[in-house]
Amino acid sequence: LNSRDPQALAARVEELEAAGGSASMAAFDVTDTAAIRLAVEQIDRQFGRLDILVNNAGIVSRNLLHDLTDHDWNSVLDADLTACFHLAREASRPMVRQGWGRIVNISSVMGNLARPSIAPYVAAKAGVHGLTRALAVELGPKGVNVNCIGPGFYPASQNEVVRRDKAFYDWVANRAPLGRWGDPAELGGAVIYFSSPASSFCNGQVLMVDGGMTIAL
Repeated sequence: LNSRDPQALAARVEELEAAGGSASMAAFDVTDTAAIRLAVEQIDRQFGRLDILVNNAGIVSRNLLHDLTDHDWNSVLDADLTACFHLAREASRPMVRQGWGRIVNISSVMGNLARPSIAPYVAAKAGVHGLTRALAVELGPKGVNVNCIGPGFYPASQNEVVRRDKAFYDWVANRAPLGRWGDPAELGGAVIYFSSPASSFCNGQVLMVDGGMTIAL
């Protein structure tokens, strides 16, 4: 498990172990390329292999175009797109060596759609779709499948501000044919699919888990 917060990671490890699973943790910032390299090397040494990478870290900055700073733009692109590239580059090294691996990028419906005030986020998530395809064609022949999941609207710390706006919350719920926000547990099946032999012939794809939002007018 990865996060910038060791205490949050430790709590999640305890939760998983209490449920009968096992887990280890590596606390580092995904925008720190040296820390990424060191973490992957440590995982490889500890376990002798690395099978699955899920690129799930991300941030959002909310400002209209004329109020966006260079820092706003760069920080979102660094965390939401460039970090996926750096993590995939390092994690795929042991995957290629062993001839098998799975990389699952987490994008968003905003990779296909757009809303005002989140231009860096929209650009980054569209970039994740392109990165997924590029890595899939390069790594696929080496036994590493690369796919992407595009979540719709789910409760998360990044959207807590807009979730407090009941009018917006209800508008989002009604925008999707299923008429509600998603439950974070509903993303698990897609991750398992892309990580398992069930998806062995699926490569370079973006699966929208959005209640039908991106196919509805």
